[in-house]
Amino acid sequence: MSGDTLSGWVLCWRIDRRDGVTIGLTGHDHDLWIDGLHYRAAPGLTPSAILRGDGLDADLMEASGALTSEAIGEHDLLGGRWDGARVSAFAVDWADRTASVPLGEGTIGAVQLGEGGFSAELRGIGASLDRPVAEETSPDCRATLGDRRCRVAMAGRRRFARVTGWDGAVMLTLDTAEPSANAYGQGRLVWFGGANAGLETVIARSDGKEIWLSAAPSFAIEGQPQIELVEGCDKRLDTCLSRFGNVVNFRGEPFLPGIDLLTRYPGA
Repeated sequence: MSGDTLSGWVLCWRIDRRDGVTIGLTGHDHDLWIDGLHYRAAPGLTPSAILRGDGLDADLMEASGALTSEAIGEHDLLGGRWDGARVSAFAVDWADRTASVPLGEGTIGAVQLGEGGFSAELRGIGASLDRPVAEETSPDCRATLGDRRCRVAMAGRRRFARVTGWDGAVMLTLDTAEPSANAYGQGRLVWFGGANAGLETVIARSDGKEIWLSAAPSFAIEGQPQIELVEGCDKRLDTCLSRFGNVVNFRGEPFLPGIDLLTRYPGA
């Protein structure tokens, strides 16, 4: 379907970002209010294809459009602010907005920028079936610190701080020191201020008042923005024992014999 006003049906997109921001876009030439959400006119935003079936194949959808809307900017796309956002596409009768036809939904995957526009792959619910159904054995823990399998309480392991220095790459200097050696290594940094507000970054390691990120911030750091630091874990058994006292919930097999045991022969 297209945004042809003679047909009465227009295409609409509802996008829910991971940071809590929700926007609506429509292919109509005027803004619309649908179910309490303001859908901004974006006639250049169109789906190139929507593939749906009754089998087990993943639903695929690709959206393309021009970077003409203030709601979607090039810097935000490149910075990852839209990665993993939830997208719902539907057609609605712009004259009678109570009638709508769902077309598909999914999350934003790969984003590519071209001359004056962008294209984004939307992964449907069926894409989750592509993941392995059983875990592989590993010497390191496969749980994430604080999740339902790990069960370590995270209430006291999240702290706010301010960035007081930046080397222009991946090292940040904070106004407060870490509570223990490499406490934030493999943890997360959430930006609450500055141009990076709403974005998350994985912390590679920490030492005192200094932390090293896994990748440079998407945007330049100005002033002393506020951040939230979430402790991490290197997923080793001795760390689980000495630092967290949580060996009972360790999700790894550090003592499982390796493949070399199977290749041995008598007398070796």
